[in-house]
Amino acid sequence: MSVTLQYKVLDNIAVRCYLRSMLEHRPRRLRRLQGRPVPTRAIEDLRFIRETMERSSAFTAVPGWGQVAMGGTALIAAWMASRQPSPAMWLAVWIGDAALAASIALTATQHKAQRAGVPLTSGPGRRFAFSFLPPIAAGAILTVVLLHAGAMPTLPGIWLLLYGAGVVTGGAFSVAIVPVMGLCFMVAGVGAFLLPGWGNAWMAAGFGGLHILFGILIARRHGG
Repeated sequence: MSVTLQYKVLDNIAVRCYLRSMLEHRPRRLRRLQGRPVPTRAIEDLRFIRETMERSSAFTAVPGWGQVAMGGTALIAAWMASRQPSPAMWLAVWIGDAALAASIALTATQHKAQRAGVPLTSGPGRRFAFSFLPPIAAGAILTVVLLHAGAMPTLPGIWLLLYGAGVVTGGAFSVAIVPVMGLCFMVAGVGAFLLPGWGNAWMAAGFGGLHILFGILIARRHGG
């Protein structure tokens, strides 16, 4: 037997002996650790790591109470729009409410993100925005196109459907209840297409009622 081969055999024997020794002592170590209480500091560290991982994987700054405020302004807008003498004035009321709702959403989201210590420019925040905004931009473009085509009665369905699609896609990076809310908006959009004469009522039910309902649920379950 060559010297090299002898060294390989000895190495294999040494490795096997080391592994056998580890396996023999492992149960004893485990039995000794099982009887010891877990330190409080270790539990706190594990909780911190878990919460940090959850914040890094999901955008949790969706504002519940901010959505309630948005729903309240939408109900007022629906009442005001129903009393307008012309379609142009109806449209102006809803565009004004959309601008107001956007400012409320940005302010409330920023406030909640600061309280939670989650920057809006974080990975989940960016993914939420990049997924939510394209359907909203598509809705704005279609609004102009449909106005020139004289198809204003289709606007409530378009707005509700595309807003819901944005909430669903953005909600994929947020808490589980957000995509559910988006699906409800999409259902309301389908209803507005099926009953175009009730477009203003569907807008009130969607942008008003759904925002208030899900806003309260998000506020209670996810910290405001």
